[in-house]
Amino acid sequence: MNSRKVVNLFLKTLALGGLVGLIVSLFVNVSGAYTENLQPFNFMGLIGVMLFFIGHGMLYSAVSQTGFFAYLYVHRLGLSIFRSFWPTVQIVLIAFITFDLIYFPYKDADGEVSLIWFILAAAALVAYGWVIAKIKAKETKKHAFVPALFFMVVFTVIEWVPALRIGLVGADFSLIMIITLLACNTYQLLVLHRLNNSAK
Repeated sequence: MNSRKVVNLFLKTLALGGLVGLIVSLFVNVSGAYTENLQPFNFMGLIGVMLFFIGHGMLYSAVSQTGFFAYLYVHRLGLSIFRSFWPTVQIVLIAFITFDLIYFPYKDADGEVSLIWFILAAAALVAYGWVIAKIKAKETKKHAFVPALFFMVVFTVIEWVPALRIGLVGADFSLIMIITLLACNTYQLLVLHRLNNSAK
């Protein structure tokens, strides 16, 4: 992939992140940010809020892109170290991360939130990753399924959880962040082979 394609991928993913961040924010009432500027109507205030969430979406997109390029490196490194055992290692890591995604948030909640909600959230992430991985495998090769699932689950959690644990995002922003990360990760994963196969 040449530098022009890399820049093109970066800009499109950045734009996607901004758009998704804005759209999700319309459905998530972040401290009544939109309501405050609609009643009474404040055009400049509304534009400011929209730009704020577009900026957040772009920030999350940058995190996603950093994770994606890290994944490409880790995947090559894993292949060189574990060779034929690399798919098995990835499956073990997926299981480990999924368990962590259930156990640690539940522990931090101190029983205030039912365990079933954490199980459902983790299951939804794995199910979404499974669907995207199946699409990736169908469009490329069967053995691309496990690496794609590994990226969609493990790297999405790696990109998302640290910000939650150190308190960088609240509950509303965490929802905007995870949806934006998933959208950007999905786009990058599914467009990569098209860029590689396209004429230079």
